[in-house]
Amino acid sequence: MDTVFSGAIWSVCYLLVVASLSIYGIHRLVICYLFLRYKNQGVQPLRRWDHLPLVTVQLPIFNEYYVGKRLLSAVSRIDYPREKLQIQILDDSSDETRVILERGSRLLRKAGFDVVYLYRKDRVGFKAGALAAGLEAARGEFIFILDADFVPPPCILLETIHHFTNPKIGMVQMRWGHLNRYYSLLTRIQAIFLDGHFLLEQTARCRSGRFFNFNGTAGIWRKSCIETSGGWHYDTLTEDLDLSYRAQMGGWKFLFLPDIVVPAELPVDMNGFKSQQHRWTKGSIQTCKKLLPLLWKSNIPLLTKLEGTIHLVSNFSYLLLLLLCLLILPNSFAATHSTVYMFLVDVPIFIATSISILFFYIIAQQYVNPRGWLREIWLFPMLLALAAGMSINNARGVIEALFNHRSEFKRTPKYGIKSGFNSRHRGASARYWPLCSSLPLAEVLFTVYFGFCIGSAILNGQWFSIPFLLVFLVGFSYVAFLSIALWLQRWLILANPQDRQKEVIA
Repeated sequence: MDTVFSGAIWSVCYLLVVASLSIYGIHRLVICYLFLRYKNQGVQPLRRWDHLPLVTVQLPIFNEYYVGKRLLSAVSRIDYPREKLQIQILDDSSDETRVILERGSRLLRKAGFDVVYLYRKDRVGFKAGALAAGLEAARGEFIFILDADFVPPPCILLETIHHFTNPKIGMVQMRWGHLNRYYSLLTRIQAIFLDGHFLLEQTARCRSGRFFNFNGTAGIWRKSCIETSGGWHYDTLTEDLDLSYRAQMGGWKFLFLPDIVVPAELPVDMNGFKSQQHRWTKGSIQTCKKLLPLLWKSNIPLLTKLEGTIHLVSNFSYLLLLLLCLLILPNSFAATHSTVYMFLVDVPIFIATSISILFFYIIAQQYVNPRGWLREIWLFPMLLALAAGMSINNARGVIEALFNHRSEFKRTPKYGIKSGFNSRHRGASARYWPLCSSLPLAEVLFTVYFGFCIGSAILNGQWFSIPFLLVFLVGFSYVAFLSIALWLQRWLILANPQDRQKEVIA
C-alpha cells in the first residue's frame, strides 16, 4: 500500500510539472497565431519630419578591446546630418579598451562629429548607471543605444526616426541580426533562438497591442519617455525590461520593426553563453517580482495584463524543467500507464511542451530564410537539447532572484568574430574569459543520470520515452563538454607564464 501511495505521489508531482510546462507551450502557439494574424500589417510613420531632430547615440562599453574600434567605425558611417548627431562613448573599461576609445573619440572629433567621452571608474549601476549618467549630458531629443558588438547599417536612423512623428511612440526597437551565425553549432542554435524571439514574440506582441520590451540595444528612445517613466534603474540585471514595462504602464507606445536588422556578434563559447543567459534569466525574475503587482494594479486591458504576466514569469519554466528532470526517474518506476493513458495524457503533453516549440521556431525560420530554412531542420532537435542542457544554469538564475541573491552585471566577452574563425582572438592570446563555475560538474552528473534513465527505459520496455530522454542526455552532455573544454583551455594558458600575463578575466 505504501509503495502504491508513494508511486501515486510521484506521478501526481510529475503531471503537475509537465502540465505547468504545457501552459508555456500553449502560449507559444498563441504567439504563433498572433504573428500569423498580424504579420502583413504594415507599419508606416505617421508623417515625416520636416526638420530632422537631434539624436544622441549612446555607446555603453566595458572592456571591449576587440570590438570597440569596429563600433566607432560603424557609427561614423551612419547617414545622418552631423549637426543633428551627438555620439556619447560611455566607457567603464578597466583595460586597454580605454586607450582605443579615447583615440577613436579624438579622430571622430577631427572628422567633425560631436563626440562626448564619459569615463567612470566606479561602474555604479553597471550598464544602467552608465546610461543614466549619459542621459544627463545628452543633447538629443532621441537616444539611440548600441552595445559594443553591434554594427548598425548607415541608413538606420533615416529609416526609423520618422516613426517618432507620432508623439505617443516612446521607443522603437529593431531586430537583431547575427554577424557570426555560421561560426559554430552553438552560434547557429543561438541565432534560431533569437530569431524566434524577435520575429515572432516581438512582432506578435507589438502588432496585437500587448506589451513588449526594449532588448537593451539596437533601439531608439524618446528622451522624455525615459525621464517621465522614472529613468534607468539598476536594482535588476535587466534594466531594459524594467524600464520598458514602466514606460508602457505609463501610457507610452512601443514599436517593433522586424524588417530593419542591426547585426551583432553571438557568444562563441559555452561559458559566455551561460553567463548571458543567467543574467537575462535572473534579471527577468527580479523585474517580475518588482513590477508584476504594479501591472495588475494598473488600468491596462485584461488581455494585456495576462500577456504581460506570462512574459514576466516565462523564465520560471527553467525551474520547472529542472524539476521535471529530477522527477523523470521516480515517475518511470512508479508509472504503470496503459496505452490509452499514453495517448490521452502523454502524447498531448508532448505536443504541448515539445512540438509547439519546434513549430514556433520553424515558423520563424520560414520568414527569416524563406528559401533555405529546410537546410536548418536538422538543428531543431538540438534546440530542445540545448534548452534542456541549460536548465541548471538558468534555474540557478531563477533561484538567486527569488532569494534576493545580489550579483554584478557580468558582460559577455566578444572577440570581433564574424563568419570565420579568427585564431588571434582565441587560445593563448585571448584577453577575456567568461568566469568558470562548478555547474559543469552538475551537468556531468545529469548526463550520467539520464544515461541511467535510458537504460531503465529499455529494460522496462518504455520505448516511447526514449527519444524524450535522449534530448536531455544530449543537452546536458553537450553543455558539460563545451564548458569543461573551456576549463581545460584556460588551464593550459594559465600553465604558461608568458600567456598568463595576457589574460584578462571578464
